[in-house]
Amino acid sequence: MKANRLKRAGKGMSVLGIFRNIAAFIGIFTIAVIVYIYLPPIKPLLPVKHIVFIGNKHLTDDELRELSGVRANQSLVAISNTTVSQRLLKSPWIRSVNVRKELPDTLLLVIEEAEPFALLDMNSHLFLVDDKGKLLEELKNGSIPFLPVITGNPFRESEGFSEAINLAKLMNSKGFSSEREQIEIFAGKPHELTVTIDGTVVKMGSGKYEEKLERLVALEDELMNRGIPVDYIDLRFENRAIVKPIAGEVVE
Repeated sequence: MKANRLKRAGKGMSVLGIFRNIAAFIGIFTIAVIVYIYLPPIKPLLPVKHIVFIGNKHLTDDELRELSGVRANQSLVAISNTTVSQRLLKSPWIRSVNVRKELPDTLLLVIEEAEPFALLDMNSHLFLVDDKGKLLEELKNGSIPFLPVITGNPFRESEGFSEAINLAKLMNSKGFSSEREQIEIFAGKPHELTVTIDGTVVKMGSGKYEEKLERLVALEDELMNRGIPVDYIDLRFENRAIVKPIAGEVVE
């Protein structure tokens, strides 16, 4: 009999405890709702009022602000410089970021952007690429800038694409590109590297581009003086050039 009474008492206490817990939860929840609705929010410490970007030419301030994830009135103290940098560096246009906090209310971001170096024609789609061969963005509308065009697929022929970038760099540094109206480099296998310069096909092959360009410039002057229309010029062989006129025999 005594054991049965203890069981009933324990059961009653258990049910009472459940009801107490539910009541406590409802009370705490009600208080939280009242505090949220009626009490003013706590102001952030040193809220951001100015987000300043320096060095950007291609990306707008609004685009950078969206990429950074920083919002006005966010606490300057709570912002992580590393997190903001990592967010911005996800853009292919951005090479480096320096984040500085200037008390009491300014976040300063110094941006180093990539520069468009060439156009990549891949499967009839045009992309801006930098001097490392990194794709920046696809050109869909608007005018096309005057840049060397590299035709090929860097994901399928990475070595040939790398050689094409090296050739374009040399052409730019020597002022060769600025003296021509159109340059298109075909990036396949490295030993098959070919460039069309103002309509003239030049078979370059791989390597020794500076010496090959010097031979090409000297050869162009001679062909112009002699009035020889050219089908193609082959510079792949050591210390010599092969010229195929549009009509006639191959000239060495």
